Amino acid sequence: MDTDVIIIGGGVTGCAIARYLSRYDVDALVLERNEDVCTGTSKANSGIVHAGFDAKEGSLKARLNVEGNRLMEDLSKELDFHFKRNGSLVLCNDKNDLPKIDELKARGERNGVTGLKVIDRDELLKMEPNISESAVGALYAPTGGIVDPFMLTIALAENACDNGIAFSFNKSVENIRKIDGGYEVVTNAGTYTAKVVINAAGVYADKIHNMVSAEKINIVARKGEYFLLDKSAGNHVHSTIFGLPTAYGKGILISPTVHGNLLVGPTATDIDDKEGTETTASGLNEIRGKIADRAVNVPMNTVITSFTGLRAHDDKGDFIIEEVKDAPGFIDVAGIESPGLSSAPAIGIMVSDMVRDMLSLEENKAYNPVRKGILKPFELSDKERDELIKENPAYARVICRCEMITEGEIIDALTRILPARSLDGVKRRVRAGMGRCQGGFCSPLVMRLISEHTGIPMEEVTKFGGNSKQILGTIKDEL
Repeated sequence: MDTDVIIIGGGVTGCAIARYLSRYDVDALVLERNEDVCTGTSKANSGIVHAGFDAKEGSLKARLNVEGNRLMEDLSKELDFHFKRNGSLVLCNDKNDLPKIDELKARGERNGVTGLKVIDRDELLKMEPNISESAVGALYAPTGGIVDPFMLTIALAENACDNGIAFSFNKSVENIRKIDGGYEVVTNAGTYTAKVVINAAGVYADKIHNMVSAEKINIVARKGEYFLLDKSAGNHVHSTIFGLPTAYGKGILISPTVHGNLLVGPTATDIDDKEGTETTASGLNEIRGKIADRAVNVPMNTVITSFTGLRAHDDKGDFIIEEVKDAPGFIDVAGIESPGLSSAPAIGIMVSDMVRDMLSLEENKAYNPVRKGILKPFELSDKERDELIKENPAYARVICRCEMITEGEIIDALTRILPARSLDGVKRRVRAGMGRCQGGFCSPLVMRLISEHTGIPMEEVTKFGGNSKQILGTIKDEL
């Protein structure tokens, strides 16, 4: 066998499995079809760490959500990514629905969520002065939080890689065959063999599963559209504010982000196209029409971008995490929709321990759980920043003015153990291009740095890999 374990998918779930699997003495490889980790569902979601009151009691979603929430704070310290317990509120906008809030509280308590409290409108207004005029009460969950989904995923991947897990990009799985002692995984760029295969392929998990099993599954891409507002709107609310859950989730939410922006959305529409990430006028208008149910006077004139994410929905309504019955050594990690991000650390532990038991793995005695993130000079004291700039003047040259990102930070993103290789790769690591101008000023400067530090010619630099080149020609070509 080429390796002990192949993980298909470099999203937050696959990277969490890789990180926790690196606790053991194992040869493992993550295959990702795109040019970087965090390029699918994990890159376009709410960044919410759910408390765990919504999922059906006894379900994997309930257990892993509560456990993942509990793990997140310590994990953020170990891996150096932004996480904040800002609390969450589930609004009731109709007095007749108040019993549903009580039911939600009782379910959350049975799931093991601590600190849940039902509050009336007066207390709600003290917490959130801009709360919806129609809100009559709410469920308050103090353990709810917000996280940077990009850095959570990247931090898990970098720490896994530091501890010996290999990553291979631009590898799309085309077929999987059972062979003696394991599986042969055929990609668009080579064939790999492994004793155990883990299917963490997001919206494509059904396609991967159905290659090896007679018992087919169907994963539906559930589309969610969002608005991201400027940092000037970031304090409009302090908690993450939901509506009462429906079959499609908790509906339109409004939440601050860990970087000070305000996020509004998502919609929920089941679509056939697993690449259908375009925004639509109807979807964005739906958000505009419903946002008053969450808060008043939301400054929608400060929108800086809109985007779409896809959730991997399975009709059974729960995560699918199991060894496939008719494919021994093949583990499904499928249907990981919300609260998948919140559950990722717990999923990583669960699946890595399954593999440990299957392969009788020993402890990795060199395992280091700590990862240090990219140095942020403008988060340092003036004295510390001055000393840093004396050592490396690149930290004095601001490339992204909106987010105050320096050349030094971008070079770090391009030279780390899992380096960025595109504009979006840099953006996810250091936020260059995430500000008010959305890269209008800094993109050419970032492209130059990518070219200088990776050897990729300027005309080959992409936004997100593939054919997303930014330079279509040169003046010379046109003469």
